[in-house]
Amino acid sequence: MEFNGNHLIELGYRPAKWFKDAITHINENNLDEIQIREYLDQFRQPDIIPLHDTARDFIINIRAEHESETDNVEKVINTMKVLMKTPTLTTGALMPDACPTGPEGLIPVGGVVVAKNAIHPGFHSADICCSVMLTDFGDADPKEVLDAAHSVTHFGYGGRPRGEQMPMSQELMDAFRENYFLNDEKLISIARSHMGTQGDGNHFLFVGKSKNTGNTMLVTHHGSRAPGAALYDKGMKVANRFRQDISPETLKENAWIPFDTEEGQAYWEALQLIRAWTKENHTNIHDAVLNKLGTEKKNRYWNEHNFVFRDGDLFYHAKGATPLDDKFMPDITGPRLIPLNMSEPVLIVQGKTNGRNLGFAPHGAGRNFSRTQHKRSLAHKTVEEIFEEETKGLDIRFFSNEIDISELPSAYKSAKNVRAQIEEYGLCEVLDEVMPYGCIMAGDVGKNAPWKKKKKYRKA
Repeated sequence: MEFNGNHLIELGYRPAKWFKDAITHINENNLDEIQIREYLDQFRQPDIIPLHDTARDFIINIRAEHESETDNVEKVINTMKVLMKTPTLTTGALMPDACPTGPEGLIPVGGVVVAKNAIHPGFHSADICCSVMLTDFGDADPKEVLDAAHSVTHFGYGGRPRGEQMPMSQELMDAFRENYFLNDEKLISIARSHMGTQGDGNHFLFVGKSKNTGNTMLVTHHGSRAPGAALYDKGMKVANRFRQDISPETLKENAWIPFDTEEGQAYWEALQLIRAWTKENHTNIHDAVLNKLGTEKKNRYWNEHNFVFRDGDLFYHAKGATPLDDKFMPDITGPRLIPLNMSEPVLIVQGKTNGRNLGFAPHGAGRNFSRTQHKRSLAHKTVEEIFEEETKGLDIRFFSNEIDISELPSAYKSAKNVRAQIEEYGLCEVLDEVMPYGCIMAGDVGKNAPWKKKKKYRKA
């Protein structure tokens, strides 16, 4: 009788790509039962890891303050209930700024989950190491700082053009070349061109004054740009190969790389290098502003709020949550930063791990509605009217010269309510506030995008 796939399944093997070659080998060599078992031993598959029967417990540090928040809160709680059935997860928490990111089961923004011996690329998503950095400019004029920053920073798609690029350190490039996931000359070239860029969306450059000292502060917010997105893509492919073998019931978006594998070790190292790239990116922009003004910094600190943090064999995945516990950050330089929106202060905070926060605080104000829903709710006003109403008294600039109303203050949750819930749940302590002077964001980068202009030209 000719050996076939059903025989492999009867022997306990799950359908896989190697089935075809194995069947051909067995039949061509006319292997007997003992020889078949010996040959198939090389294809031995790990046991399937099932989903948790019930969702693991998670802490809820959010509640609806008014009717418009009810749907959002229900959605983030429901998505966590599905997410917390993922086999690796042990516990989790929702922050006051939480909002959904897609279908049920996906980690929400403002969510923290703890995985045992596993790294989930989908939990940090493409914007790996989204982070904030603050530099104290002392008694500098905030307008001069914002003007200087506007002349040296870069927002929008892609990297900087040749001749305007900021240097990526040789040490970091060498480290990229030694890592399994980052040893890619195209990726390294992109990392070089994206150095000194801030992207689009909710990323910003904010200038304000310390409530405590009156000093002018510059705060930047961005992630790892295209290098991080490239690592995420590679990580998801590897994670899903593991998922297919060990936990096919797990959602594709929640796939993981076991840390105790060569791939897990290499991915963890790659995350640290992407973190270093992102910190270097912030530093280059801040230093360029200092150099433009011919001054020196009085102080500087930073923290990521979209990353994976390790404590032994536990991996804390923060999808938009500020790490408070010193064990999470190997380069502690001061307190942490929580931006709210362009018209509200950036909070300077500190805190410790307690029974509610897992060692984290919120990362911002979050959203109650999607960008599209928000724009639809304001359709009765012109863009200029909305901008005038929401930015009065502030120096708000869009790098593309196109206003993006989905980034104006009304697009976000009430900063007052988020702050109240930080205090109510005892998540962290506010030490100081950077009172807003002005802000630069990308703006509506798609409105007059080059590819849209080409389409119009073709139609003409």
